[in-house]
Amino acid sequence: MEMKKEVEIRGGWWVVVVMVMIMAMGRGEGQLVQNFYALSCPNVEAIVRQAVITKMNQTFVTVPATLRLFFHDCFIQGCDASIMIASPIGGAEKDAPDNLSLAGDGFDTVIKAKQAVEAVCPGVVSCADILAIAARDVVAFSGGPSFIVELGRRDGMVSNASLVSGNLPEPSFNLNQLNQLFSQKNLTQIDMIALSGAHTVGFSHCDRFSNRLYSYSSVSTVDPSFNANYAQQLMAACPRNVNPNIAVNLDPVTPKTFDNIYYQNLVAGKGLLSSDEVLFTDPASQPTVIDFASNPSDFNAAFITAMIKLGRVGVKTGFLGEIRSDCTAFNS
Repeated sequence: MEMKKEVEIRGGWWVVVVMVMIMAMGRGEGQLVQNFYALSCPNVEAIVRQAVITKMNQTFVTVPATLRLFFHDCFIQGCDASIMIASPIGGAEKDAPDNLSLAGDGFDTVIKAKQAVEAVCPGVVSCADILAIAARDVVAFSGGPSFIVELGRRDGMVSNASLVSGNLPEPSFNLNQLNQLFSQKNLTQIDMIALSGAHTVGFSHCDRFSNRLYSYSSVSTVDPSFNANYAQQLMAACPRNVNPNIAVNLDPVTPKTFDNIYYQNLVAGKGLLSSDEVLFTDPASQPTVIDFASNPSDFNAAFITAMIKLGRVGVKTGFLGEIRSDCTAFNS
């Protein structure tokens, strides 16, 4: 009797899982659901959360590294963890020039979380979903808003460095270029400005903004949109001919807190990258920046909306892709 009951329960579990997958497929590619692993791996979010906390206790870089990893993954072929693949010949997505600056702590966070999840729910949870959960958690644990992550992504089976060029925002982009790139992912200008707020944590390297200090134009060597004192601070941190890999905080005021100070910095002329400061200097986006600078609740709400929409970009669901057993390698 007990064996029969166990079989019936297991059978019912698989029926529900298959029904969820079919429903997701029926709504079309890119459709995710909340509580996708409610039956198959009910503790997945708690497991990932603990892995994120453990990693954050080792280094705060975990926060910007994991968040940036999620963004870079979603913008190339969709949120499918293709960024995680390690290629012995150096031709994977992570090996593209635009991805070489991704901090290893983001990768390590996902790898450790996946190992912990596999120990409890082998072959069930995708690396893409683990990355999405971890990105949410690092924001919440550093002072930002939390939200329910839609799940059901499957891992991509293609990772190619050649697909990256031209598909990520550059530090020199103007507002039109930013809007054009984000609109290709069904993200609005407000979504783009909200996601840029992730620069409230993290850092950039001297070579990404030094032109604004020493060779801005024939009229002015220093970008006139810079706050004068801030420009002097940056010159001290990044003098001419310095190692271009020296890192500078994107937010000079509260670099380890996820808050709306980033937007207040833009209003004050303290946007590190040109693509940051242009959000304030361009009249078309300035009102949103001013709103986010003055109203943290508006920023938090917009950021949640943008992150949920970003997490839907180009996802593989249903029977597309695979569930990797190792985030750094395809199953076959």
